[in-house]
Amino acid sequence: MPVLPPDTTPAAIWDALIGEERAEFESAYREALAEAAETLDLTRVLDVLRNYHRIAWLTQRQGPQAHRRMLDKAVEIMRTGQNPDAVPIEDVKALISQRLGQ
Repeated sequence: MPVLPPDTTPAAIWDALIGEERAEFESAYREALAEAAETLDLTRVLDVLRNYHRIAWLTQRQGPQAHRRMLDKAVEIMRTGQNPDAVPIEDVKALISQRLGQ
């Protein structure tokens, strides 16, 4: 089995996650381990570790409070279909044109 860098161990990933993400990670990891025990294939285990390592890295980089705000914002957008903080597409196109000198 390949050796994982210290920050990609299951324990390090779990430590870096926030509340419900810890529970989701633990469930996905245990499910992947059970599957690996039956199939003798670690692909899904490694996929779970890779996926949650990205989330853990982002959480550490932006801080748990900022990560929580981002998750809350995503839930609100999914619930309402609206993002009041979004930049209108016309403004984005104008900025691109300006930067391209058009």
